[in-house]
Amino acid sequence: MEIDDRRRSTWKINLVFGFIFGFIVILFLKPTFIVHPSLPDLSGLNTFKTMFVSIVLEAMPFILISVFVSSLMQVLLPEGWIGKVIPRNPLLGVLIACLLGIVFPVCECGLIPIVRRLIAKGLPLYAGVVFILVGPIVNPIVYSATFNAFRTRPEMLYGRIGVAMTVGIATGLFVHFVVKGNQLKIRPESLYADMAKQNRTTADTSFHIHKRGRMFAVLNHAGGELFDMGGYLIFGAVVTAAIQSLLPRAELVGIAQTDVGSHLFMMGFAFVLSLCSTSDAFVASSFAGTFSAGSLIAFLVFGPMMNVKGILMLLTTFKTRFVMLLIVLVAAIVLAGSMVAEHLIAAYN
Repeated sequence: MEIDDRRRSTWKINLVFGFIFGFIVILFLKPTFIVHPSLPDLSGLNTFKTMFVSIVLEAMPFILISVFVSSLMQVLLPEGWIGKVIPRNPLLGVLIACLLGIVFPVCECGLIPIVRRLIAKGLPLYAGVVFILVGPIVNPIVYSATFNAFRTRPEMLYGRIGVAMTVGIATGLFVHFVVKGNQLKIRPESLYADMAKQNRTTADTSFHIHKRGRMFAVLNHAGGELFDMGGYLIFGAVVTAAIQSLLPRAELVGIAQTDVGSHLFMMGFAFVLSLCSTSDAFVASSFAGTFSAGSLIAFLVFGPMMNVKGILMLLTTFKTRFVMLLIVLVAAIVLAGSMVAEHLIAAYN
């Protein structure tokens, strides 16, 4: 009965979100829908509308592919194999963890619960952290989306991957050599008990899942992820379009011309937007004419690694002190790495 109530509640939320999404699309495709003819013309509204619609339409195909592939992996692929492929050597372990996203393209939201269970089962903490940080950036769908967003600037794609790998390797080695002890919020023994209970519940419902078919489970999972990612995409597109169309160009250019300030601004912007890594490249490309390559790379790397949504999930999994350490560490390495990347790109061009 409780499960049915939860399902009905979820469908109500999804229905409300669908109406809101449809209203926003209609509003920005036809702004006169709610604007009275006698009201003065709003300056920049056409730019706002064009920017919003273009970001959403460019990003949506990659989000659809991403949620479907991610759901397939989540439902059909056993997670136990991840722990088996991580070598005992820390350097090799960090490198393999950096590349796991290529063969396990799961959304960043789905990675944290998976990694928590794997760490409780014995996966090294440093490998789990690297997988969480780098996995959402190196997966093939994000690679394709970034390439599509910066077709005439391939250095942005290589810069994003290179800085992300650098952050992952440096953070993983730091965690391995410096961080000691259990950093999970609950003790592994307690997590084992919760997992055993969850497994029993799964076993009890396995007949119904098998009866409905795994594909239905995949589509159900994909639908939930799509609503989650779609909400953040719309929010990010609205904020980006507002900045591009309503903020005075002189102020935006002033921020962009400061070396460290432009990087910090784009990192903070990415942190607040909390965009999915399959859509953030299209937002970043809209700033390509104003901000430097390095600051855009900072946006593309820091956002998927550290954002409001991700921090809240990390705080439910790891100890607060450890999460704060990760934020500072990742921010410092992304800032330094993106500035180095900017100089290398300038020298190459």
